[in-house]
Formats: sequence, C-alpha cells, structure tokens
Amino acid sequence: MQQIGLSKTERARNVQGAFRVPPEGKAAVKGRRLILVDDVLTSGATSDACARALLRAGAANVDVLVFARVVDTLRAPI
Repeated sequence: MQQIGLSKTERARNVQGAFRVPPEGKAAVKGRRLILVDDVLTSGATSDACARALLRAGAANVDVLVFARVVDTLRAPI
C-alpha cells in the first residue's frame, strides 16, 4: 500500500483494516505490553493501524518506537 502523496486522512483510510493478528497469534499477544518499531513516522497512520490491531487482539499496551519523523516544514512539530 503506497502512502506517498496522500494526506493524513487519506493515509488513515488507506491502511484501515490492513493489519490484523491471525487467530493463532492472539495467545502470544493477549495481556502483553508490546513495542511496535517503525522506521519513519510520517502521519502515524500505519503505526496507529498496527497498534489498534494489536490492542483488538488483546494486547495490554502498545508503545511505538520510531527512528525518524517527517516534519512538515510549514508547521511546528507537535
């Protein structure tokens, strides 16, 4: 799924439902505190979709570790 050139809303829509934990993997996730590693955070849509899938599968908590962040030069970073 290519995200290049999409707005934040379009990116979120593009990855909606794209990630899931298969039934056989749910036992490994249930009740665990997990770290999700992402190389580059642009809008956060992919990390958000992945974290939501892990939480729906029963993860107790999902933290995201990001190595780089794309900053819009027209806005101050949050």
